[in-house]
Amino acid sequence: MMLPLLLCALYLGVRPAEAAPEADEIIALPGINYQPSFRQFSGFLNGSGGKHLHYWFVECESDPRSCPLVLWLNGGPGCSSLAGLLTEHGPFLVLPDGSTLKTNQYSWNKIANVLYLESPAGVGFSYSDDKQYKTGDAETAKANYMALKDFFRLFPEFTKNDLYITGESYAGFYIPALAVEVSKDSGINLKGLAIGNGITHYVLDIFSFVYFAYYHGLLDKNAWSRLMSACCDDTYCDFMDSDKEECGEVIVQGYNKVHNAKLNIYNIYHPCEEGEPGEIRDYGDHIKAYHPGVMSPQIHSEFSKRLKEISQSNKTISLGVSCVNDTDITTYLNNPDVRSALHIPKDLPPWEMCNEYVFSNFQREMRDSREEYLHLLNEKKYRILVFSGDTDMACNFLGIEWYIDALGAKEDKSYHPWMYKDGKQSQIAGYAKQYANLTLLTVKGAGHMVPTDKPLVAFQMFQRFINNEPF
Repeated sequence: MMLPLLLCALYLGVRPAEAAPEADEIIALPGINYQPSFRQFSGFLNGSGGKHLHYWFVECESDPRSCPLVLWLNGGPGCSSLAGLLTEHGPFLVLPDGSTLKTNQYSWNKIANVLYLESPAGVGFSYSDDKQYKTGDAETAKANYMALKDFFRLFPEFTKNDLYITGESYAGFYIPALAVEVSKDSGINLKGLAIGNGITHYVLDIFSFVYFAYYHGLLDKNAWSRLMSACCDDTYCDFMDSDKEECGEVIVQGYNKVHNAKLNIYNIYHPCEEGEPGEIRDYGDHIKAYHPGVMSPQIHSEFSKRLKEISQSNKTISLGVSCVNDTDITTYLNNPDVRSALHIPKDLPPWEMCNEYVFSNFQREMRDSREEYLHLLNEKKYRILVFSGDTDMACNFLGIEWYIDALGAKEDKSYHPWMYKDGKQSQIAGYAKQYANLTLLTVKGAGHMVPTDKPLVAFQMFQRFINNEPF
């Protein structure tokens, strides 16, 4: 069976990689009834301290040797990057039946080799020899760097390819921290990074959340007036660390008003399919909690404390993404035939979208990523794309814009619409602002997971960034 496939690949002009690990190659993937024109691999990369990070690598559809290498990381912290592959921009997307895959015509591997890494250990199929999954920002960056080095050991033919580190959400911290580590390694050809709706700065995220909620009609004028009166003086509003008791009470009231409305914080114009932010459901034999969404260390600390308290009940606890139904991807990845095709050891636990223990025990050492951004920008050889779906409230575009502006980089091109092609017509995709080697842009009508909501726009955005074309 392998010989015809090999001959077919050669007839199509696709040469097998010279050094790719044969044991990791995915030969037959359940859910599709055809043989893809590209090779793909699934296995484990060695991180630091006995950590084994699961990867799924899809080669470029055209010429893997000349296409760039793109690393993709999802956030959480504690959520799996396979969500990026199977629900956002991978070559296959899981259908609602949880067993069938459909071809994604806007897959990013049409123009890039894409490496999806489940990080940190404890997330998805990734594991540690000592089964200790308490970690933090610094350790995660180190483990990801070591895993990337191990990837190049297994796939040395990609060492010279341009590398881009990409991701979304809490990867807004993962990516700059990892990029700084990689920038010190002359053996890796890092060209840039792209971050979608990423966490940037805890204070600005909370400040902007308040403004986002009010100016999207989620808080009325009376609530806004109370906020201004309780938390602001003539020159400054402090929505996060105010010592005024009344301010804290009003903030909590406003937060509860927004989140008790079954609002999908990842796209405020989409329905909430399952589980409200911060909700914990007791099903008798197991408990399911839903990610609180807003990137505040206080909110996460309170939520984590509740999870640790209920962990004493000895019930199984799972962590899901609020308002997102992950039944399809969870069902698919726990299919024994799928696990076998992906070379997952039988003794590893079931796959979950997010790991509750990793989330609850994660040491949030970073409060912002300013130092990392400035390090990379000062190198003047890396291109950075910061993009935001403008209907996401969890990591909203307003706080991200404030943050980028505060870096003090020279603005080369002021805020302007950027366009995408829809057939023969050009349409407004969103709005962009250009700095020296950093582009800030929005994607109109998209939420937290931009490629899921706007696949065509996201693909053209990615293509333009990879090709270093202006927005």
